[in-house]
Amino acid sequence: MYKKFLSQTAIYGLTGIVGRLLNYLLTPFYTGIFLPDEYGGMSVFYAYAALLNVIYTHGMETTYFRFIAKEKEAESENKNGDSYNLSLSSVLLASLIFSSLMWIFAQPIATFLEYPENAQFVKWFACIIAIDSVVAIPYARLRAEGKAIKFASLRMTVIILTLFLNIFFLYFCKSSAEGTQFLFFQEYAKLIYDPQIGVGYVFLANLIANSSVLPLLWREFKDFRFVINWEIYKPMIKYAYPLLFAGIAYSINEVIDRTLLQKWLPNNFYPNKTPMDAVGIYSACYKLSIFITLAVQAFKYGAEPFFFSQASQKDSPKTFATITHFFTIVCVLMMLGVSMNMEWIANIFITNKAYHEGLFIVPILLLANICLGLYYNFSVWFKVSDRTHFGLWISLVGAIITISFNFLLIPYLGYFGSAIATLSCYLTMASLCYILGRKYQPIPYPILKMILYLGVSTLLIFVCLNIEWTGFWQKHLIQNGLLVLFLVVTVLVEYRTFKKLKEQSN
Repeated sequence: MYKKFLSQTAIYGLTGIVGRLLNYLLTPFYTGIFLPDEYGGMSVFYAYAALLNVIYTHGMETTYFRFIAKEKEAESENKNGDSYNLSLSSVLLASLIFSSLMWIFAQPIATFLEYPENAQFVKWFACIIAIDSVVAIPYARLRAEGKAIKFASLRMTVIILTLFLNIFFLYFCKSSAEGTQFLFFQEYAKLIYDPQIGVGYVFLANLIANSSVLPLLWREFKDFRFVINWEIYKPMIKYAYPLLFAGIAYSINEVIDRTLLQKWLPNNFYPNKTPMDAVGIYSACYKLSIFITLAVQAFKYGAEPFFFSQASQKDSPKTFATITHFFTIVCVLMMLGVSMNMEWIANIFITNKAYHEGLFIVPILLLANICLGLYYNFSVWFKVSDRTHFGLWISLVGAIITISFNFLLIPYLGYFGSAIATLSCYLTMASLCYILGRKYQPIPYPILKMILYLGVSTLLIFVCLNIEWTGFWQKHLIQNGLLVLFLVVTVLVEYRTFKKLKEQSN
């Protein structure tokens, strides 16, 4: 059971790792081409897209997993029938309505986003979000059926094509049109590349790459039948609607700090920098939390169908606790590894030194993302017990903390205040979820051990980052020596647990 979970999570994680690394190849590429205010504008567009994606899917991914599990428990003959058709029908209808509205009101939306001359950006995003939402349910079906290889292959196709198109538009065509390189293609490049579009080529590449996966999912779409059966749909939407509002609140927690930073940061807070410059610096540094984000993403893809399939098993609470315990250890080691080597990692991934002034917020964001991962682990209790309304209230509390802390801290601390708000939000959400879970559906998490790992690693990072080192090699040798020492101690402490798990599997 553990091997199956780990193998599928590893495949999802590998896809995420490769995808993020390829995406990270674009970070120095973007920061070399675009000024911080342009990069900040791009980040704001994707922040709104993340929020809209939640509205388009309205909790139907998780709902699909839950009702598939119920069908299996009831030994339904219509396996992957009603749940799949109703979930996809619901998302398809929502995508059609909302994207049509975005297309109609593209100009006023573009004006609001401070791109009044580029209403086509909004139209492209209307299509991007619709495609992302519609393919979410076929992707969920692949995960429910354990087809991790196919899932990973499709995701990789989109990732590689996105990378290729970005380089094609913003390097090959741009250089050719400007006459600096690739002169043999200049005549055609001038037809393709328009300097006025600029950052819009990032969105166009995203749209083309996302569209490419539609024909590759033909088998999943072939089985689909559009249907709205209210008798079956009613309990599904009842389960889903708290997830929708929880997702909206979560998206506010996840991405609204960029838009709030843009709106609430006083002019000249940072000398010779606009608020949009600050958004660009914050967004670029946020990306250095990649490794924790990958672990959380891989866990989410692998764990959600796994938890629902194991929920009815007698030993499921113990299984969930073990997985969460080792998830914490892996994330803590990643946080230490990135924080102890942040200087040279930043030199690789963010080549423009103008962005480096924000690196001090990276450890805070790493810890925040660990707390988010723990929230995903702890949230299993209300998902498998059909108490999804608790997820709504917890996420709303998080959203209130995010908005209020950003409002209070941004005018005085800038993007450091946004980082503190992010950590406060996810720490509160994880704590509330754990406390409520103990009351309604106890799971025996080794919570004291997990807090100890988080506390010791955070203290190590704080001490190391506040010592004035005399040289580069001295700094990194000592810091990585402490990382190795922490790893050795962790292996010794967890040896008995590993041995016990091995004996159980045999």
